[in-house]
Amino acid sequence: MLMTTTPSIEGRTIRSYHGVVTGEAIIGANVFKDMFAAVRDIVGGRAGAYEKTLRSARETAFEDLAEAAGRLGANAVIGIDIDYEVLGEKNGMLMVSVSGTAVTLA
Repeated sequence: MLMTTTPSIEGRTIRSYHGVVTGEAIIGANVFKDMFAAVRDIVGGRAGAYEKTLRSARETAFEDLAEAAGRLGANAVIGIDIDYEVLGEKNGMLMVSVSGTAVTLA
């Protein structure tokens, strides 16, 4: 599945539009506790465990996006937007959400 943040793909013609597709992943409070417990993992100003968890959530959201597009018969997703939101009564969860337009490229 070809995925891009741009509204078109140079050299490719969009044959049909299938609609907006989304993918989400939510990281719960226990993950944050585990990450902050591993603060000693910080090297050179970067928190490796935290970055790894966010990367995993983003990859999961993109996998969901690709699956949703595939179910519609698309072979690409264009105009992708990536959002991060803090959720929960005490901001104990983080949601990674991706959305875009499922298309079939010629």
